[in-house]
Amino acid sequence: MNPEVQSEVEVRTMSELPPAVGRSRVSRRRWLWNLSWALPMTSAVHARWIEPDWLAVRTYRLRPQPTLRIAHFTDIHHRGDEGRLRDVVRTVEGLKPDFAVFTGDLVEEARMFAPALDILSTLRCPLYGIAGNHDYWARVDFGLARKALARTGGAWLKDEALRVANGRVRLLALDRLPAVARPEDGVFNLALMHYPVWADRLPYRADLLLAGHSHGGQVRIPFYGALVKPNEVGRYEMGWYDTPAGRLYVNPGIGCLEFDFRFNCRPEVTLFEV
Repeated sequence: MNPEVQSEVEVRTMSELPPAVGRSRVSRRRWLWNLSWALPMTSAVHARWIEPDWLAVRTYRLRPQPTLRIAHFTDIHHRGDEGRLRDVVRTVEGLKPDFAVFTGDLVEEARMFAPALDILSTLRCPLYGIAGNHDYWARVDFGLARKALARTGGAWLKDEALRVANGRVRLLALDRLPAVARPEDGVFNLALMHYPVWADRLPYRADLLLAGHSHGGQVRIPFYGALVKPNEVGRYEMGWYDTPAGRLYVNPGIGCLEFDFRFNCRPEVTLFEV
């Protein structure tokens, strides 16, 4: 290289650079504008296409040294999505419960009842279930449910009590009030009901009460809770509550009401270790 030929390079310090007038202000404004529409759009996509199938599993240990595992799911509202229901069955089986319980609203239309039961009947643990309001509104054949759940080693229950898990648990199936089934001393009394608010109306206490129906509201606003709740929910939206009838757990369910849409309220299978 000819030492007499040199490229000219202009070097300036940061303080010498000309100011970018208005640049940061415009960028900030544009960023806020993009954020203002991007967040709702992202939330809507998540609520419609991701969360309805994003199954959560929650485990609660109720005794220091548990000897029994009970799985709970509810409110499937089966409309023909076999993949979603089979995922529930696989999830329940993976938890290896001694038995599973279902607290109503299997379908919204009678024609979906048999296909849903065909899938549930493949469950490799005893399944005990009760009806929900949508099952009654659909005028389903409950005889089909009795046969299907019997194939799992469980039972479809209506206003009755049943000893399960080698006599260690007394299931109280509540289909109406006043309740016909009553608890017993010396066993774990587990009450199954569709409507959470019934916990305020029972004339006795049980060791654990399980309910559904609420769907957790499906759309839950942080620091506020459910936007909309069905009737017969009361203050029992989702999760744990102390009630006059004992400790209540309200499961947010598997399916959706009206629209396949969930926000901050994932579908759930719950495992109780007692």
